[in-house]
Order: sequence, then structure tokens, then C-alpha cells
Amino acid sequence: MRGLGQQQLADLLKISVKTVSHWETGYSEPSLSQLIALADFFDVTLDDLVGRDI
Repeated sequence: MRGLGQQQLADLLKISVKTVSHWETGYSEPSLSQLIALADFFDVTLDDLVGRDI
């Protein structure tokens, strides 16, 4: 993740480290607004972020 740790990503997105950890382990998934923030941060489309081929 661009060399970021969970804490750094959580801080950037203003979410908890536990939330990031849950995403990584598959315990939960990001909301639409969180997906948009992630796509913006990584400068990719939502389709690219979720691995969707059109």
C-alpha cells in the first residue's frame, strides 16, 4: 500500500486501524464512501480498485 502501514492509512482516511485490519482480513468491506476515498488516494478508478474488468 504505497509503503504505508495500517496506522498511516487509517490516519489519512480518518478511520480506525481496526477498520483497515478488518478490510485486510476480509472480516468487513469498505463502504462506498471509503472506496471512493481509497480510489482517490491511490489515484485509480473504482473499477481498478476492486479489480473489475469492463
